[in-house]
Amino acid sequence: MASSSSSSSSLSLSPLSSSPQNWKYHVFPSFHGPDVRKSFLSHILKEFRSKGICLFIDNDIERNKSIGRELKEAIKGSKITIVLLSKNYASSSWCLNELVEIMKSRTEFGQTVMTIFYEVDPTDVKKQRNDFGKAFRRTCKGKRKEETETWKKALESVATNAGYHSNNWDNEAAMIEKIATDVSNMLNNSAPSRDFDGLVGMGAHMKHMESLIRLDLDEVRMIGIWGLPGIGKSTIARILFNQVSSSFQLSTIMLNIRGCYPRPCLDEYSAQLKLQNQMLSQMMNQKDIMIPHLGVAQERLKDKRVLLVLDDVDRLGQLDALAKESRWFGPGSRIVIATEDLRLLNAHGINHIYKVDFPSTDEALQIFCTYAFGQKCPKDGFTNLAQEVTSLPVAFL
Repeated sequence: MASSSSSSSSLSLSPLSSSPQNWKYHVFPSFHGPDVRKSFLSHILKEFRSKGICLFIDNDIERNKSIGRELKEAIKGSKITIVLLSKNYASSSWCLNELVEIMKSRTEFGQTVMTIFYEVDPTDVKKQRNDFGKAFRRTCKGKRKEETETWKKALESVATNAGYHSNNWDNEAAMIEKIATDVSNMLNNSAPSRDFDGLVGMGAHMKHMESLIRLDLDEVRMIGIWGLPGIGKSTIARILFNQVSSSFQLSTIMLNIRGCYPRPCLDEYSAQLKLQNQMLSQMMNQKDIMIPHLGVAQERLKDKRVLLVLDDVDRLGQLDALAKESRWFGPGSRIVIATEDLRLLNAHGINHIYKVDFPSTDEALQIFCTYAFGQKCPKDGFTNLAQEVTSLPVAFL
């Protein structure tokens, strides 16, 4: 049953009530104006604005040798920083000081730094060679060694980012569209979910799940969520997925698997093939994926850290199609199965099981009042009635 290992060594799940960083801007662009302002940059800013992406623009800031407080605050207040590296980027001490502040802010505040190599080779940036290196060395003349070393480290760090290379694109407009779409999707995916705010007792459920999912362990682990119909298994599975999916290379949640499986199932292999096809399609975000046999999942996922959440599983054949063995998945993978059938979990060899019990009396009262009165306590004159109703567990089935 529920083998709740000590959570002292496990990584904590994000608390439900955690408040996100209050970002002022979506994107802070760092660039050398003469190289890109009237061309590439103007087009990418237009595309960003068309997608509702809010940018910091420094047109009114006087440029000196050192960046001021206003610019530092703008960097800290931006969720994503885009460093647009061009041939003469390193010819400006302003740009280099800005880059140092960006990399420092990434370490301290967790911003995402994206790199665009515009008509410049990433290796030239990293090693400060060729035309980029010549511009850098001119800027370094007369500067303190401590300052120039700081610039070097920042350039080396940003150059190792997986970025966008203009030399790899024949169509600049297509590149700009791709960058803007990726930024928009990144913002969407990182937006805090409010879907489960105010759910009664969910903090306690997540604490139990934390001791089972153990994100700090490299083993492949299968976890069961077991309980009666309507008791909250699917909600727990959804919240868990929402909180931890960003820790995995690939992730997906498959809902209502019971309803997707034919009844009676006259051709189980075809049903399993269809189910695995759906799983891989969702996980790899590839609509037209086609698989010829059930060995494809293992071959594609065996070296990936995967989170797979399976909701409303009611047949062993479904698990055989989606997660037959731990070795199908890469180290650190987690497979979470929500089901009403404890025997199914046992038959599949799953030992880490969370039993979802009925809510406590106090929780039941809060749940009932939330639906009946729009608040977590009874309205005047309804206390006795609410307590009487919530004393009957059947009311929640």
